[in-house]
Parts: sequence; structure tokens; C-alpha cells
Amino acid sequence: MAEPEFTATGVRIGRRLRSLTRAGQIRITDGRLELLTSYGSEIDSAPLGEVRAGRPWFGSEDRATAAVDGRRYLLHLGGQTGAGDAGAAGASTARRFIEAVRAAGASGAATSRTG
Repeated sequence: MAEPEFTATGVRIGRRLRSLTRAGQIRITDGRLELLTSYGSEIDSAPLGEVRAGRPWFGSEDRATAAVDGRRYLLHLGGQTGAGDAGAAGASTARRFIEAVRAAGASGAATSRTG
């Protein structure tokens, strides 16, 4: 149907100290965030109005946090393969992920948020 607004593969997804997958996927399509395992099984998903994204207080630039319906996930986006430095590519991907969630959430759910 529609092209994904954001896609990342090779993402390490964890909750607290537990690693859920080392080569997962993040997809934002049709106003919905999906966290997937390396096999394509769904870890979690929610409308972007219920998702908050940001940077962890401590850690490298290639990490991001996502709160999906109150469940917090740590996303390590440095596993991207491609030309150049993996850390720089991961930092760029983390930044794009945070911007995509904030932009889609702001445009789609600005009227439904309170306080």
C-alpha cells in the first residue's frame, strides 16, 4: 500500500537489561511503529500517537529509546551495514528515527494529547 516513512534493519532491541533481538527491524508505516525480530515476528507495535522517542541519558549517539504504550525499549542502531563509519551511520539513523516519530506523532496526534 504506502511506502514506509522509516525503516531500519540490523537493530539491537532490548528492554532494560534483556536483549530481545540483535538484528531486529524498525518500521514506521501508515502512522504506526512496528518493532520486529530478525525473523519478522512482531515484538511490539502501536500508533505513533502513543509512542515517544528520544535519546538515552547516557550512551553513544547511535542509540535511541522508544516508549510504546508505556513499555520502554532501547534501540541500538549502530548495526547498520553500509559505506563509511558504522558509528556515524548509526547516529544518523538514530536521529532520523527520533525525528520521524516526533514529526508523525505531532502531525497525527496533536489534537488528542492532553497535559
